[in-house]
Amino acid sequence: MGGILIAINPMKQTHTIRFESVREWGDAFLSLFPHRFDYIFAPHANPGETPAWRTESRHPLSDRLIQQGAYLYGVRFGAETNYGLLDIDSGSRYHPKHDPLAISRIAAALEPIGLVHYVACTSSYSGGLHLYFPFQNAQSSWQLAIALACLLENAGFKIQAGQLEIFPNPKPYGVGGNLSLFNAHRLPLQSGSYLLNESWEPIWSDTQTFVNRWKLAQQRNDIDSHALKRIIKQAKRKHFGISGKAEKFINDLNAEIEVGWTGYGQTNRLLGRITMRCYIFHHLLSGGEPLQGDALVAEIVETAQALPGYQEWCRHQHEIEQRAEEWARCIEHSHYFPFGSQSQKPKPEERGPELTAAIDQSPSWNQRQSAATRDRIRRAIADLLEQDKLPAKATARFQALLQYGIGGASLYRHRDLWHPNYLGVEPTQDPAHGDNASGDNASGNTPVENPPNPPALHRDGQLDCAKGAPNCHSSTNLLATGDGDNLQGKGFSDRTSPKSPKNGSDIGDRAPSSQHGIPFIRRVLSQIKATQQSLQETLRSTQKQHRHHQSQQARQQQIARMQQFLNSGDPILVAEALAWAERNPGVLPTDPGHPSLSSLPPEPGNRSALMTAIQSQITRLRWADTRVCDCLHQQFHKDCLTQLSDEELSQWLSWLSSQSE
Repeated sequence: MGGILIAINPMKQTHTIRFESVREWGDAFLSLFPHRFDYIFAPHANPGETPAWRTESRHPLSDRLIQQGAYLYGVRFGAETNYGLLDIDSGSRYHPKHDPLAISRIAAALEPIGLVHYVACTSSYSGGLHLYFPFQNAQSSWQLAIALACLLENAGFKIQAGQLEIFPNPKPYGVGGNLSLFNAHRLPLQSGSYLLNESWEPIWSDTQTFVNRWKLAQQRNDIDSHALKRIIKQAKRKHFGISGKAEKFINDLNAEIEVGWTGYGQTNRLLGRITMRCYIFHHLLSGGEPLQGDALVAEIVETAQALPGYQEWCRHQHEIEQRAEEWARCIEHSHYFPFGSQSQKPKPEERGPELTAAIDQSPSWNQRQSAATRDRIRRAIADLLEQDKLPAKATARFQALLQYGIGGASLYRHRDLWHPNYLGVEPTQDPAHGDNASGDNASGNTPVENPPNPPALHRDGQLDCAKGAPNCHSSTNLLATGDGDNLQGKGFSDRTSPKSPKNGSDIGDRAPSSQHGIPFIRRVLSQIKATQQSLQETLRSTQKQHRHHQSQQARQQQIARMQQFLNSGDPILVAEALAWAERNPGVLPTDPGHPSLSSLPPEPGNRSALMTAIQSQITRLRWADTRVCDCLHQQFHKDCLTQLSDEELSQWLSWLSSQSE
C-alpha cells in the first residue's frame, strides 16, 4: 500500500524508498482488506437515498480514514485475493425473504472448488446481503472470478445487477496487462451493515466478532487448485473466447473510460464510450444477460458517477440520467450489437442453389438506392398526374418534383423519368449528344434543353457547406443559369425542398404541350407496371419449374441408388432395396409388380444369389427377425442364415417359396 520514490544522490547512486499510507497494524479487521488502491467513497446518504459513489485513484485508502468514518468506503481487488464476495439485493429472487433455500443452493454450487462456509452480513440499510467466502491460500482474482461465475451459472443462477453479483467480477485478460479495474464493494460494518445469525436476523456486531467468524470460515474453506484450473479451462472459451479485435476494442474503451474526467467538455465523449462498453461488453465483463432499456441506462449512470473527476468537471450532473437515456436509445438503434449476439450467416454449403443464386445476383447498395429513388420519382409523377398539376415545361416540372423531397442531383441522374425531352430515353443516353447533335428535337423545330448540371464539389472534394451556410446538406444550383431560372444560393437536397421562385423565366422550357406530354407519361407508367407484373410472373414460374426439376432429379438419383443396392448381391443392401421397392411399387424391376428375385432360379453355387432370393421371400412374407431365427432353429438348429451351407440355403429357399403370407 503506497508508492515508490527513486532518489539519486550526487555520487550517481540510486536509492529506492518505498512509502506507504499510515496503517494500524494492530487492527485485525482492516487487515482483511489489504488492497486499497482505486478505492471508492461516498458521503453518508439521507434515508432512502443511494450513496453517490466516487473513485479516488490519486492515493490509497488508509486505515485512519476508514476509522474516522466521515465517508462510506469501498475497496477493489488486486491481482490476488484471499476472499470472494457475493452480493444479493433485497429485491433479488435469491434473497431469503423470497426464496429461503436459494443461498443454501448457492453455497452448494461453490463446493466443487472448496468453498463451503461464509460470513453473512447486511450490506446497508437497504437489506441486501453480502456473503464473504474467505480462504487461506491467495488465488488469482481473475481466475477466481471465472470459476465463481461458471459454477453459479451452471447451477442456474443469473449473475446480474440487482439479483446476484460476484466480487471479483469476471473479465477478459487484457493484452499487455491493460486491465480495467475490478468492481469495488463497500466495506462491511459501516452504516446499516450488521452480522446475521442463521435465521438471517441482524445481531450486535463489532469488528472482533467479524474477524472471529472470518477466521472460522477461512479454516473450513480450502480452495482445490486442480478443480479451479479444470473449471477455468472449461469456462474460458464460453465466457472469454473473444477475438483479438474485440479484445483491442475493450482495451481502447477502458483506456478512455477509466481515466474519467480531467477537464470540462468531456461528458459527451465519455458517456458515448461508457455506453458502448456497457451495451456491447457488459455481459462479458460482469456476467448476466446483455443490458438494454432501463438496465442499460442505470449502468451508464452508475459507471459515470463512479469515475474520477465526475464531481469536479462534469457540468451535466443535473441531467445525467437524461443524457444516459439518449445515448442508450442511440446505440440500441445503431449498427452496434451485444458481443456474441450477431446471427451467424449460413455457410455456402448450407445454402440451397436458389438461395445461393439469389445472394450472388442480389443488387448492390447503390443499385437499391437508385431503384428506390426512381420509384419515388414515379410516385411523384403519378401523384401530379392524378391532381392534374404536372407542369408541361422542364423548369416548372423540376420545381414541382423538388416539393416531394427529391434532390436535384437525383432528378438530374434520372431525368428520363420526368424531363419532357428525355422521356423514353435510356438513363445513360443523352439526346444532346446523340444523332441529333445540332440540338433540334424530332420535329426539327424545338432545340433540346440542356439537363440540370450535377452538384459541384468544393475545392477539397467535400460536399460539406462552408461555415455559416444555412444548410450543409444543400448542393449548388442544378439548373444552368443560362438555360432556366437563376436560382443561385438555393439548395435542392433530399432533406430540404426550396420554394419555387415567384418570378422565374421559362427561357429553357421548350417542352411539348401538356396534351402531348401527359398521355405519354401515363403510357410509360402503364408499361412499367405491366413489365413489373410480367417479370414477377416469369420469376414465379421459373422458380416453380426449378423446384420441380430438383425434385425429379433427386428421385432419379434415389432410384439409381436402390438399383445399385439390388445389383450388389449384398443381402443387407438387397433387403433395403426390396423394402424401398415395396414402399414405391412399380419403380424397380424386383418389386411385387414385376418378376422378383424369388422367381429367378439362383445359379448353382451362387451363395449371394441364394441369400438375395431368401431375403426377397422374407420381405414378401413380412417376417420379423425373431420369426426367422425361430424357423431356422427348428429346421436346421442354427440361429442365422450365415451359418447355413449352400445346400441348406437352397432347401430354406424352397420351403419359403411354398409359404403364403
